[in-house]
Amino acid sequence: MSQICPHCNHARKASDNAPDWQCPACEKAYGKAGGSLPPEGFRQYSAAAAPASSGGIGKWLVLLLVLGAAFWLARPYWQQRNVAAEMALSANQPEIQLYATEWCGYCKASRDFFQANGIRYTEHDIEKSSVALSEHKKLGGNGVPLIVVGDEVIRGWNEGRLRELLKPWLRG
Repeated sequence: MSQICPHCNHARKASDNAPDWQCPACEKAYGKAGGSLPPEGFRQYSAAAAPASSGGIGKWLVLLLVLGAAFWLARPYWQQRNVAAEMALSANQPEIQLYATEWCGYCKASRDFFQANGIRYTEHDIEKSSVALSEHKKLGGNGVPLIVVGDEVIRGWNEGRLRELLKPWLRG
């Protein structure tokens, strides 16, 4: 007995191995005239009608969003801890005096070094202050910059010596 599939118009042959309720070409279910319906689990006619799987990317996006918000909201607490640690470290930093001029390139390098590393210092311009000039001369200053770190006097720009003396207070 020949059955024609309403979906793909395939004519069923007696030699086909598919069940009686299923088209052997497109594998979609159909009911024979006067026959019974396919079993309950096989009533779906397309893959689009398959039940949606639970899970997917939605759960992960929500989890990622929640974690991101938690990190964002906790950031001020971490920053306060870091600021407190820096304050404790900078409280022990020795006093630094920089005797310099405005036009000196090595004086600028000294300023940049201190700023880049978060080092507190006091600058005295020897061309604008006679008190600064007399202090500079008392320290044996012959040129600029003259840097005083605690009790150590550094004459001229010497980054290696500065790094050695200020190692605990340098960033990175």
